[in-house]
Amino acid sequence: MDSLSGLIAFVRTADLGSFVAAGRMLGLSASAVGKAVTKLEQQLGIRLFQRSTRSLRLTEEGRAFHERCRRILDDLDDARAMLARTTDAPRGRLRVSTPIVSYHLLLPVLPDFMTRYPEIDVDLDFNDRLVDLIDEGVDVAIRSGELPDSRLMRRTLRPFQMLLCAAPSYLERHGTPECPRDLDRHLGIRFRYPNSGKIQAWPLTLPADGPDLRTRTVLTCNNMEALRGAIIAGLGIGCMPDFLARDPLAKGELRTLLDDHIDAPGHFSLIWPSNRNLSPKVRVFVDFIGERLFSTRCERLPRQPLSG
Repeated sequence: MDSLSGLIAFVRTADLGSFVAAGRMLGLSASAVGKAVTKLEQQLGIRLFQRSTRSLRLTEEGRAFHERCRRILDDLDDARAMLARTTDAPRGRLRVSTPIVSYHLLLPVLPDFMTRYPEIDVDLDFNDRLVDLIDEGVDVAIRSGELPDSRLMRRTLRPFQMLLCAAPSYLERHGTPECPRDLDRHLGIRFRYPNSGKIQAWPLTLPADGPDLRTRTVLTCNNMEALRGAIIAGLGIGCMPDFLARDPLAKGELRTLLDDHIDAPGHFSLIWPSNRNLSPKVRVFVDFIGERLFSTRCERLPRQPLSG
């Protein structure tokens, strides 16, 4: 028996006054219970019971130890009951790390989640930094691109498309490019990946043996919201995901460019630690967001370098 089993055998014997009665409650033989108590006494280096052929009495040390162990086992029972209640009604603080731009996707569905699970408190960290979920105690994260940690599980968002956009005011001043080579005489607004510092390449289909584009980069930033604002302000041409461009396109604040020359599907992933006992609050969040935003595919992450 392990130490916890020995403690349980000791407490039940002290409660009921005999090895036979304790064994009956625990589903063990009286001999097995007696041996467990003896082993516990040996580990502690102290006698817990005074034994005779007719009686079994706690020693003074045994009475003090029984009182403490009784409280410990009661606390353990309470903890088990609490977990059982949590399984029935998920509750507690749920820490979610997500890129700043993803609030366009996440916030519209959160009210339904919070109505369905009112005892879960959602703690959203909108941050483009690549956090370590396990070391930083994050329950779930939303991330783009390839993610290398094999300790994580992933569920993939349905694809989005990257778009090249400009404001009508900019196009009035500089003209509308009709082919990728026309971009050589235009101004570019470029996104810098926060983690690697690399500049995002525009997803244009160009001849492999052709010269590089000579677009002048007039502004670089590591925040997609800022990039969108600069493009709407007419400062230049830039690239952003379709869900970020949707509203300004509908309002006429942006126009897409060179759609036939762009091939840039992207995706976000919902990721969480791959431990066996997935917490109820994480499980219901993963399932809920999976229903609203994600495909059903779920896989362990491969070990490969980050993109961007």
